[in-house]
Amino acid sequence: MPSSASPTRSEKVSPAPIDELQAVRKNRRYEQVAEQIQGLIARGVLKAGDRLPPERELVSKFGVGRGSIRDAIRTLEVMGIVEPRQGHGTVVRELSAESLVVPLASVLSEKRHLVGELLDVRRMIEPALANRAARNATPEEIAGLEDILRRQQAKVRRGEPGIEEDSEFHYAIAVAARNTVVLRVLDVLMDLLRESRTRSLQSPGRLERSFAGHLRVLRAIKRGDPAGAERAVRQHLTEIEEVVMRQL
Repeated sequence: MPSSASPTRSEKVSPAPIDELQAVRKNRRYEQVAEQIQGLIARGVLKAGDRLPPERELVSKFGVGRGSIRDAIRTLEVMGIVEPRQGHGTVVRELSAESLVVPLASVLSEKRHLVGELLDVRRMIEPALANRAARNATPEEIAGLEDILRRQQAKVRRGEPGIEEDSEFHYAIAVAARNTVVLRVLDVLMDLLRESRTRSLQSPGRLERSFAGHLRVLRAIKRGDPAGAERAVRQHLTEIEEVVMRQL
């Protein structure tokens, strides 16, 4: 970040006025949050250097969950409208007129395209990993997979997303496939897809479908069925893509 963008010790970052913000409708909440904040900036209600209100205050004002607020802020960061500053929270950037009129829809379209490509990479890699895991997994690795699914099932019953277990399961399969390079690639993929995965796991029925997909994969690996494990992963990824892309 250029040094001119950071405030000096003598500068004060002003808190933003939020009286003009309105509660949003149920569908596509984070988009509506992002659009309202973008509108305040375009009209000059929020100015360069102003600090956005704390997350809890935005949650209360918009009437949405923390996830929607975080997704909205990340979208505005991608658009170059706001930026995080150490010790100051999220701050409105110095903007050109062009950056303020970029339609949110075009940013979301680009994001949808990126997520689609990342999911496509998973389809290229993960079925083959499951195939190899079914050939190579040790009894200890299979026990580890079973433990992950026990923890995921407990979270499903409590209605919790289980993001950690979801990532652990796919990573453990990659470990059993015996390829350290792919492990690193999978780490990057999971990190890039974290936002969409978190949101999709909050969809009705998604937790149960995710667990059921993992269970099918595990059963094929346990019985040493490479082709079956590959098919199970392909089915699982197809179900995931349907939910994620529908949300985007």
